[in-house]
Amino acid sequence: MEQLDLYKLVNENAYPGRGIVLGLAPSGKKALIAYFIMGRSANSRNRVFDPVPEIGGIRTLAADPAKLEDPSLIIYNPVRTVANAHIVTNGDQTDTVYEFMARGERFEDALRTRTFEPDGPNWTPRISGLVELEDGKCSYKLSILKSADGNGESCRRYFFEYPIPVAGEGHFIHTYKCDGNPIPSFEGEPEKVALPEEAEELATRLWENLNEDNKVSLFVRAIDLATGETEDVIINKYDAVCDEE
Repeated sequence: MEQLDLYKLVNENAYPGRGIVLGLAPSGKKALIAYFIMGRSANSRNRVFDPVPEIGGIRTLAADPAKLEDPSLIIYNPVRTVANAHIVTNGDQTDTVYEFMARGERFEDALRTRTFEPDGPNWTPRISGLVELEDGKCSYKLSILKSADGNGESCRRYFFEYPIPVAGEGHFIHTYKCDGNPIPSFEGEPEKVALPEEAEELATRLWENLNEDNKVSLFVRAIDLATGETEDVIINKYDAVCDEE
């Protein structure tokens, strides 16, 4: 599979929806995670990423609570950690994966209890990723749960494993192939992409290339494989409105 330019991929796609990138920095010393959200509706755009140290990750919040309509598919914990594993997803299946892994069960088993989002006719896929650290090395997995070519009665579950990552390389999966009505789901294997060394560079360049009208929030995490220490970068397009006391 050809290695692609991540920034060009998102620059040339006005609406990939929500996206996950997992991989290894060129030095081979850091794992990288990126997750972004986009929105076409006012409700989808009314969001920010908020750090939550107690879960080792982030949550989505309404930027303006007064404008929040239906929270069911837009308010969730995108990133959580459990032991030496970092979970990232585009919905509340993050919590499902966390609960399964906390009791010693598998990422795949957790996702076999879930399906795509109930938002026909789009039937938005649930995309999920897992980065696991062990003995100074990492491995990662990606998954997509999607409808059978737009059939809301049938779910197809795909899992992709990368047990020995290649330095400087990652894999990118996103909910939608492109914009449309209904919006077509992602197809095929995760796209192989080149990655930089630093979290800040990945965040800055990815954010710059996401569609200006549709981008909402971006999270990037670098994980030191030797120590397990993390560096997080969050970029929100919209400012959170704080309630006055």
